[in-house]
Amino acid sequence: MTQFTAQVDVRKYAPKDKQPAIFGTWNNLKPGEKMELINDHDPKPLYHLFSAEHAGLFTWDYLEEGPDVWRVAISKK
Repeated sequence: MTQFTAQVDVRKYAPKDKQPAIFGTWNNLKPGEKMELINDHDPKPLYHLFSAEHAGLFTWDYLEEGPDVWRVAISKK
């Protein structure tokens, strides 16, 4: 079973608060720690943001791929 340091369920956030919650959680992770992201749609655009801002510093693994719930494990290297 996967151990997460933090979980961010962005379904409960207003749109303007989603990215600050996600990146705030990410910034607090130590190398080797992992967060779980839960969303109601594919967060692929967020993957591209991570790739642009944190290239080589993360892993992105889908745990559940819809259609109603998307879960992603994001690890900090």
